[in-house]
Amino acid sequence: MHRSIALLLSACVFAGPAHAQSFSPERIRSDVAFLADDLLEGRGTGTRGYDLAARYVASRFEALGLQPGTADGWYQNVPFITFSADPTKSSSITFGGKSFANADHVLVGPSILGETVEGTADAVFVGYGLEDKRYGLDDYRGLDVRGKIAVSIYGTPEGLPSDVAATLSEKKPDLAAAKGAIGTIVILTPGLLKRFPWGKILENSALPRMRWAHPDGRPDLPNPTLRLGASLDPTAAEQLFANTPLAGGKLAALLADPKARPKGFAIPGKVRIERFSKIDKVRSPNVIGMLPGSDPTLANEVVLLSAHLDHLGIVTGKNGDTIANGAMDNASGVATMMEVARAFVESGQRPKRSVMFVALTGEEKGLFGSEYLATYPSLPGKRVVANVNLDMPILTYDFTDVIAFGAEHSTVGEAVARAAAAERITLSPDPEPEEQFFVRSDHYSFVKKGVPALSLDTGQANGGKEAGEAFRRARYHDVSDDMTQKINWQAGAKFARLNYLVARDLADAAQAPRWYAGDFFGDQFAKGQPKAPKP
Repeated sequence: MHRSIALLLSACVFAGPAHAQSFSPERIRSDVAFLADDLLEGRGTGTRGYDLAARYVASRFEALGLQPGTADGWYQNVPFITFSADPTKSSSITFGGKSFANADHVLVGPSILGETVEGTADAVFVGYGLEDKRYGLDDYRGLDVRGKIAVSIYGTPEGLPSDVAATLSEKKPDLAAAKGAIGTIVILTPGLLKRFPWGKILENSALPRMRWAHPDGRPDLPNPTLRLGASLDPTAAEQLFANTPLAGGKLAALLADPKARPKGFAIPGKVRIERFSKIDKVRSPNVIGMLPGSDPTLANEVVLLSAHLDHLGIVTGKNGDTIANGAMDNASGVATMMEVARAFVESGQRPKRSVMFVALTGEEKGLFGSEYLATYPSLPGKRVVANVNLDMPILTYDFTDVIAFGAEHSTVGEAVARAAAAERITLSPDPEPEEQFFVRSDHYSFVKKGVPALSLDTGQANGGKEAGEAFRRARYHDVSDDMTQKINWQAGAKFARLNYLVARDLADAAQAPRWYAGDFFGDQFAKGQPKAPKP
């Protein structure tokens, strides 16, 4: 097809339900190009570059005619406390007569609790450190970890549903604290180190860390009693277990067996951990726009579309390039969201429910912007009833299927299925459940508040598997995630249209989305809410 004709057709007006909108590859490219420009220096949370990106998004929202999404304007300023390793001192862990400095087979990260946090305690091996009667998990049975350090294997054993495994794994520190532990040590497995090499783990661990703070200045710390912490690779772990039942190669065999469910025991000798940190404060905004609903009864119910605006900022880099531009991660998601907002306005038909568009801060630091918004809603009287999140859609090929991470848990997935069918796009199941994507992006902050939510991504058909693998191998969290990569902007427009149809479905439906009856996440986080029968 002649190029000019192809461009004309790609930017044409698409027919929607009783209204029409345009979805422009050129607009999406323009937005990504600005957000991924070197001028913004990688949009690190709390940096001037991020603030420039936030102002850009706010100006786009304002130009569209959206209403500010907070009582004070477009920005919900999130207070952060930053903490990083003190470069003048070396954090360390000592056991069995040997001391390991940070990065020498161990990770001993900085602490938000103080510039110097140290302690010596007994250690107890607690297997995987899990407890859930539904799945026969009771790793703390017969063990006393009060005032001690709980030592656990990273992750979970095989045999658990992937999303359940991810949630139980995330709650390990909560459980250790509830049992009275004052610290945790995590044993990294060969399987993990194969997916994430030690060098990459060290690189990411060197980045400054953050926690969001409550309005009164208190850091959000789920478990402040856990003062001591470290992670060990298998080499250091062998030393820790030298005089235990897992000595002499037995630990290596255990770590290599993903089905094993080991019994715990007390580890002889004391463990000493020293953590040296630099602590500071900074603020960084969520950018929020609102399209008010038209239905007097439903307007206080909110369909939330989210995409994180932050990226890694200035990094070590390579070949003289130190800016992690984050074109795909996640300028592409933010640009898609802004195009969806444009489509709602252009349609001339206000949705029945209100639709909120949020460019989130602090995702790369630990989903913190979304956690803050989920904890402190930006508009009184409004209740979020669904969240569709966009995080790093791979737009380097013409996708023919999509993956909705979490679609099986609630009726939000049914809205995606209807929209995909209307566009002749296949809705595929999660192809890599072991990666536990459902709990790794901003929608999960709302899941934990009982909100049915999912994250929508391009799929693996039509070259998508190869495209995704190539991106993750060469460009993910790398300075090369910039505008030099070949991006299919028409695929971006198609993805925006699909997201619009999903959001329109949710916003105009007679009934708000519901968790499915008997679903793990609905039972865990939405007790007492009405449930839908699972199809």
